Amino acid sequence: MRPILEVADLWKSYRLGAAQSGYLTLREWLLGLQPKRSKTDPTFWALQNVGFSVYPGDTVGIIGRNGAGKSTLLKILSKITPPTRGGVTIRGRIASLLEVGTGFHYELTGRENIYLNGAILGMQRQEIKKQFDEIVSFSGVERFLDTTLKHYSSGMQLRLAFSVAAHLEPEILLIDEVLAVGDAAFQKKCLGKMNEVSRSGRTILFVSHNMGAVAQLCNKGILIDGGCTRYIGTVDGAIRAYMDTVTEEQRVWQGEHAPLENLRILSVLLRPQDDSAQITTAHFLDVVIDFEVLGPAPNIAFEVWCRYEDGTLLFCAYTNLLDLARNARKAVCRIPANLLNEGFHSIDIGVSGNYVYALLKIDNALSFHVAKYVDENDYSGKDPGIIRPLLRWEIDNQPVNTQRLI
Repeated sequence: MRPILEVADLWKSYRLGAAQSGYLTLREWLLGLQPKRSKTDPTFWALQNVGFSVYPGDTVGIIGRNGAGKSTLLKILSKITPPTRGGVTIRGRIASLLEVGTGFHYELTGRENIYLNGAILGMQRQEIKKQFDEIVSFSGVERFLDTTLKHYSSGMQLRLAFSVAAHLEPEILLIDEVLAVGDAAFQKKCLGKMNEVSRSGRTILFVSHNMGAVAQLCNKGILIDGGCTRYIGTVDGAIRAYMDTVTEEQRVWQGEHAPLENLRILSVLLRPQDDSAQITTAHFLDVVIDFEVLGPAPNIAFEVWCRYEDGTLLFCAYTNLLDLARNARKAVCRIPANLLNEGFHSIDIGVSGNYVYALLKIDNALSFHVAKYVDENDYSGKDPGIIRPLLRWEIDNQPVNTQRLI
């Protein structure tokens, strides 16, 4: 069988500092002129010698750390940006879902944007009309179909964009981590749709940090690290190779995030019991969110998502809806002792508001390793599972000592 997509010796470089040189005018472009660049501007290689083949019906998970080059690869495959050298052979029509709102116009209605986005994806008007009712039904924006897109929330835009891309029957569907914007119910719905697309014989390339979703959806995996393909093979092998690259702890997050109205997350801190350097199963952990309230912030809820090393979601803890005062500064979520098992864990931070899920999601804000706590009650020979709670036992209504599991 001939591959539907082939990537051969693909390289992509960016000139750091080149943004200051400006864009070419139409006249300069027609004359073949090049923008002026400083000879001292360093070159950054986003991709280096990347090569692989994808066959019809494959669902390929592309995983790696932030900045590894995954999104750059999908932009080249989507022909948004050209490679520096190397080539891509595509034998089929591609639909891309790379960023929320890509291919949409904020002054047009939802209805008009379905036709616009479909046309951008290369679909005929009759083809769009045939799928129109299914697109609208799946997206769940029926009531707002004739409302301009600028009044949609990011979640509504995502639902509409995903629905258009998934229903217009491309041979190849590229999806880049946009599912993190949706709520849990919509993520489940999207995964179901992608399974349906895959079973129909079409091909999916799926970029995600959610190892659980990658393991559930994909039959092959590619690990990209430092712009290079470090592993190509089974999805389980790719996930194991990925976990070997992310075992470094990150107990403090300070970074930029998409702006929220009247609320800014300044930092996130993992504070173990007694500020211990080594976290064990017997320690409680405080997740401390420092924030700034810039104005009225009604109906805000903070969320903490804890994942195991394979991407499995262990739990999501969240506050009730709060009306934050201007002097509010800190939110603390305590993870109790004797709950997490030994192994590598990560924490995502979320903010919801006004009954809208996921106004903000910071994936992998914190990461840490939990070591086994050993005392005289430990015994071996038992499989503790993903979590290891220390639960109360009674025999004939009399409490007994609870054994710890190794």
